[in-house]
Amino acid sequence: MPGALVAAYLLVTQSHAQATNSINYAHLNKIQKRLVSQTLASALGPAAAPRGAAKINDDEGGGPDGAPNTPPSSIGPSVGSGALGSYIPSGSGKCSSTLGNNVKVNQNCLNIADPDLQGRSQANNETSIAQDPSNTSHIVASDNNYIRGDGTCGAHFSLDGGQTWSDSTVPNSFTRGSPGYARQYWQAGGDTSVAWDTRGNAYLSCQLFNRGTVSSPNPDQSSSFVIFRSTQNNGASWNFPGRYSTVFFDPAGNGTVLEDKALMTVDDGTRSPYRDRIYVTWTEFAADGSAYIYEVHSDDYGETFSDRALVSADSPLCTNTFGAGTPNGNCNENQFSQPFTGPDGSLYVVWNNFNNTVSGNDNSNQVLLAKSTDGGVSFSAPVKVSDYYDLPDCDTYQGAGADPFRACVPEKGSSTKSVFRATNYPSGQVNPRDPSQVTVTFGSYINADSNESNGCVPDGFSATSGINLYTGVKTPGACNNKILVSVSSDGGATFTGMSTDPRNETLVPQGRAQATTDQFWQWSAFTRDGRLAVSYYDRQYGADESNGSSDFTLSGSKNLTDFGSTRVTSSSLPAPTQFGGLFYGDYTGMAALDKAHPMWSDTRSPDLFVCPGTATAGKPPALCGATEPNGQKANDEEVFTATLDVPSGGGKPGR
Repeated sequence: MPGALVAAYLLVTQSHAQATNSINYAHLNKIQKRLVSQTLASALGPAAAPRGAAKINDDEGGGPDGAPNTPPSSIGPSVGSGALGSYIPSGSGKCSSTLGNNVKVNQNCLNIADPDLQGRSQANNETSIAQDPSNTSHIVASDNNYIRGDGTCGAHFSLDGGQTWSDSTVPNSFTRGSPGYARQYWQAGGDTSVAWDTRGNAYLSCQLFNRGTVSSPNPDQSSSFVIFRSTQNNGASWNFPGRYSTVFFDPAGNGTVLEDKALMTVDDGTRSPYRDRIYVTWTEFAADGSAYIYEVHSDDYGETFSDRALVSADSPLCTNTFGAGTPNGNCNENQFSQPFTGPDGSLYVVWNNFNNTVSGNDNSNQVLLAKSTDGGVSFSAPVKVSDYYDLPDCDTYQGAGADPFRACVPEKGSSTKSVFRATNYPSGQVNPRDPSQVTVTFGSYINADSNESNGCVPDGFSATSGINLYTGVKTPGACNNKILVSVSSDGGATFTGMSTDPRNETLVPQGRAQATTDQFWQWSAFTRDGRLAVSYYDRQYGADESNGSSDFTLSGSKNLTDFGSTRVTSSSLPAPTQFGGLFYGDYTGMAALDKAHPMWSDTRSPDLFVCPGTATAGKPPALCGATEPNGQKANDEEVFTATLDVPSGGGKPGR
């Protein structure tokens, strides 16, 4: 067993012996409860939620196997050929489909689930996509994939530049076990990311975990981040067993550390001194109330990984420690880290930090960035990229019990269909034509378009959840979320947003119809000729802003000031209904070497069920669609992509 793995095992077993209380939701402080991802929360026990509150898991609720107990209110005849196209395979044996230029990535056919288990055995969400720098026809993608009945790390590949796709299977049922055991079995997985090296190998990072007693009598709450390599076959298959980048064995379910939200990148600079080095960053939630960011790396194509390095070091920018432990300094509450590299071999990590002090009704937080010039061995002190404002508390604006302890993107007006949890996270990139130019895109609920003159004012935090409150959330023309960009011209030492209010920062969505509508869940990438591409969900089209539907948009710019945009989706995506409408993933992905390949979770395919009164003696099973209690047609979550030219901007914004 590798030394790092033995050390990780000893660390956890020692902490068990020393701990008087295990870490679970009840032992997280309020800021940790706000930051913890649903993938991690799903590993916590049934006592996680306060009395009378809904469970906090990404796909959990009061129904069978923890799924949301919100079956459709009516089930009628099949909704027609559109639904069957996702269910009946074509001559190729796949359930492939296209909607205009939108191409379905996952090729599995829809599984028929019980009405109170929507999402289980069906959904695909939380996307990542990457393109081989040596052959742009080769693309790999990953997602949270529920077709086996619980979340797992799904994988897909294309050999023709994203025009057609095939599924591949990640062999993640078990990995090597703790000392004395040959195997560690895993119940579930998610939080995937994919990348390529410069020699034709693809990589997939997968968080694997056990749920503890939230779902079964098995108390095991072990968790790990595992790297799988597709060795020279373009994502068609993956090495077995995967290699741990981080692992904590917790068979008794009483550990004092929880690992969360890992993302991966590979240095694909052919002139970089760290060429093909793999980097993984993540958040560690500890029993002392802290949440620090760490990094590990591999120089042998993902076979072994280094000891971890602290990324979120101490800084004068961090002034409010929430009374939590500070063993690594005052920057002790962090989440949503993303590593990325420049052509000179510099490693950057960008993340959200919550340790800034606010006064009055202000509820802003800050995006921080640290840089490593020695291949991830050590990091600079964090610098501020920008302040930002997170999305609003869902329960406050969408109705009590809508999505407890989570933020969402409320639609305008009286409708309350948009209740899937959401957050504003950063995405960073380095211009391949200019290593000194670093960009970070991020979301902010307060910005140039949603300001006090429009009736949108910060109003502190919810006393129950600690999540942001605002006036004007449900008022048309008032609050709306935006994608902003902060730029560094000196290799990440300073950023345009460091001392600028988000109300004055550059908007990525610059179309006229975007001025009063929401945009969220962005990803960014530079093309090889230096254009910045940004993809995101967008409610500027049709009735999206009022009914909770969404579309997908691609924006682009040459000068990082003027952004053009193009609609990606060929029609609007209804608000998700699977998992009770609560879970749509946490992020989206995009690749853009020459053309852009945005990837998103798509809800246009109706869900299907066995018609009531069929599958009985003398009555063969028949298929039916369904209507949700809120009036929506039940839908599926699939993943789609498109191949598009990146808009150049460079002209007058469309306002």
